This record gives sequence, C-alpha cells and structure tokens, in this order.
Amino acid sequence: MSRVGSKSPQSLSADAERRGWRSQAYAFWKFSRPHTIIGTSLSVFGIYLIAIAQGVPFQPLVLAITWLACLCGNVYIVGLNQLEDIAIDKINKPHLPLAAGEFSRRQAIAIVALTGIAALVLAAIGSLKLLAMVGLSLLIGTAYSLPPVRLKRFPLLAAFCIFTVRGVIVNLGLFFHYIQQWTVPPLMWALTLFIVGFTAAIALYKDIPDVEGDQQYRIRTFTLQLGRERVFQISVALIVACYVGMAIAAVFGLPGVEPNFVIASHLVAALLLLWRTHKVDLHSRTAVGKSYQFIWKLFFLEYLLFPVACLLQQS
Repeated sequence: MSRVGSKSPQSLSADAERRGWRSQAYAFWKFSRPHTIIGTSLSVFGIYLIAIAQGVPFQPLVLAITWLACLCGNVYIVGLNQLEDIAIDKINKPHLPLAAGEFSRRQAIAIVALTGIAALVLAAIGSLKLLAMVGLSLLIGTAYSLPPVRLKRFPLLAAFCIFTVRGVIVNLGLFFHYIQQWTVPPLMWALTLFIVGFTAAIALYKDIPDVEGDQQYRIRTFTLQLGRERVFQISVALIVACYVGMAIAAVFGLPGVEPNFVIASHLVAALLLLWRTHKVDLHSRTAVGKSYQFIWKLFFLEYLLFPVACLLQQS
C-alpha cells in the first residue's frame, strides 16, 4: 500500500520539470548580468523622464519598445563576452552559467544570436535614431569581446568601449530618440559627462577582483599594471570628482534642473561613497565585490536623482 501523501510518478515528473524551468530561468538571469540589466533599464526610464520634463508627451508604447530593444542588446553584449571568456570566468567568476556548466555553449550562442537580432528589429520599429544607437552599441560590444579584434585585451580601449557606450551613445542616443531631434540641452551634456566619468571608474574598478584570471590569460588590465590600491584610489577619486563637478555646475547655473536638490543629493552621495569604500580589503574578493556592487547602486541612483531634479524644476 502507498503511504498517505506520497506523490504519483506524474506529480514527481511535474515537480522536476518545474525545478528545471526555475533553474534555467535563474541561469538566464545570471547570464544577463543583473546589475547591467538594472542599469540599462534605469537609463531608459530615467532619460525618458528627462525628455518628459523637456515637453515630450508620455507614450507607453514608445517606452516599451525602447526598453525591450535595449534589454535585448544588453543580453547580447554581456552574453557574447561570457562566450569568449569561459576559461577566464572559471577562475574569476565561476558562478556564471557557462563557467558553472548550467548553460552549454550551444545554448549561449542561441541566446546571444536571438537577442542580438531582436534588439535590432525592435530598434528599427522604434525609430532610425534608436536603431543607430542600438546598432552602434552592439558593434562596439562585439569588437570589445570577439576575436580577432577583442578590444578588452587593451586597458585604454576596453575602458573607452565601456564609457563610450554607457556614457555617450546610450544617453544621447536615447534622448535623440525620445525627442526626435538632434539638439542637446546643457542638462543632457552634464548628465552625459557625469556618466562618462562614472562608467570610466567602473571600468577600472571591475578588474580589481579578477587579477588571477586576467594574469593567467594575459588580459592586460590597469589593475595588473598599476596595482589594486592605485586603481582603487583612482576609481573612487573619479566618482567623487563627478559628484563635485555636478554640484559645481548646479551652483553656477544649470538650466532645467532644481539646483538645491542637485547640490545636496550629489554631495551626500559623494560622502556615502567615501564612507562605504573606507578601508576596503582589496585582497578579499568578497569585500571588493560588495564595494563594487555599492558603486553600481550609486550609478543606478543617478538615473533617479537627475530626472527628479529636472521634474522638480518644471513643477
């Protein structure tokens, strides 16, 4: 006789299938590099709020298509990087799906190909400006990771790729797409310069915990050339300079933003950064990882603070 409460073979099979789907969904989430997905999403929504403050009417369909195109482009870029870095990631980031064996190479290639195509198709539906922005981002992302070009081998070019895409192409490209013009108000130049500096710091900082794998596979990063401590100091100083620079711009007049809010919020954020990065153990992967994630949170925060400053000025 079967015990009360025991499951049938069909139920066990269904449970196993559900667990399989959940594990695959979680692997895809890791494959998409969640911090970059959040950053991309906030840039799409944040710049849309800035466009609304400039008089653009709210159009949900435009926003949805833009967001999906950018998300697909994001997955293509980070996925291609993982495809080319499997051996390195087994040392530096063994939790990633390809390095951990949760995805096969064939599965990853299919995801990268489909998301790349979807990004271009959705962008073409959105507008020619969006297509140009997404297409240029994918082109630089491909050159960053894919042999024989593989620009990530060279520190300056690697940093240039990251801050050019996230800082210039995404910010200005999205703004042009939303307003359907080629004019750039001073507030967008200020935000773009801020994001360029911030992403340059992220590009430097991200290699601090990856010394072992990068050294073994001859990826010449600034961390290997200058040392952890020096790169850490440069990264933090660069972000602080971004915050102070934005506050100074607001002091001397930045049309379209509420100056008191900009000054107070950016100086507080700079102090939070200095507090959080004080005495970080640069030889502890865990400590550096937590510090790096905090820097990403500050990056996310800017796409909330700056649009709010624009909306407050319009109210």
